[in-house]
Amino acid sequence: MPEQRPIWRGFLRLALVSCPVALYSAHHAAAELHFHFINPKTGNRVRMVTLDAGSEEEVRRSDLVKGYEFRKDTYVLLDDSDFERAKVESSEVLNLDRFVPADSIEPVYYDDSYYVLPDGEAGADVFAVLREAIGRSGRIAMSRLVLARRERSVALMPMGPGLVLHTLHDPKEINDPAALFDELGKPKLDADLVKLAVQLVERQAAAFRPEDMEDRYEARLREVIEAKLRGEEIEPAEEEPDRSNVMDLMSALKKSLGAPAAEKPKRAAAKPKPATKKAAAKRRA
Repeated sequence: MPEQRPIWRGFLRLALVSCPVALYSAHHAAAELHFHFINPKTGNRVRMVTLDAGSEEEVRRSDLVKGYEFRKDTYVLLDDSDFERAKVESSEVLNLDRFVPADSIEPVYYDDSYYVLPDGEAGADVFAVLREAIGRSGRIAMSRLVLARRERSVALMPMGPGLVLHTLHDPKEINDPAALFDELGKPKLDADLVKLAVQLVERQAAAFRPEDMEDRYEARLREVIEAKLRGEEIEPAEEEPDRSNVMDLMSALKKSLGAPAAEKPKRAAAKPKPATKKAAAKRRA
């Protein structure tokens, strides 16, 4: 993996104590499948063209500037100096102004993640003290940060010897679940059914393993692509569940508890490839 460059540089501040820090992205694109739009009549890739909406002439993206529409089809143009003049404190300073309980932020608010490290040796000692203080408090540090020309609320917490920063969604960006959840009402729960369900949950308890989160759909899609390159076809691996086959809940729970307990997660053994239509035809011949 190439050496990472910081996407933001500034200062981490708690009251009158501060130190220079840098932000690094916590994520990178995996070696995932990428697709292009193709004209099926010619087999050629389609090129996306940037056109002037008025003259219909093609323009280069490098020649474009940003504009704010203050009236229908009328824009005020902005350049880098305009954005520079709009800077606020959080453009350059992560001011830790509140510390909240670790479980007080609903997961739905979390957006992207970044690693926070001291920027140079000068502030390394101060950074270590602030990181340790946040860790011992058992709380999450709240701040604000300007990223991509937008001020975001952020949450910081210790991660190993450093800090991890999570950008948070604005409440206006979160769909209100009430309209959906209210339809569920308050069902009367059968204590025996709940007890059996809890037993099933406890039996399936396991440690979180990041390596278990492999994209199985992409792996299967790669098999389909490889088969098409060989001129073969692969039958669907799984059938759509029958939604009309509703099993008695008590029977289903008892049957699940009676089945052998799931083994601890292991690396899956290689599965035999499903028979292709071409192979099946050869066997019949």
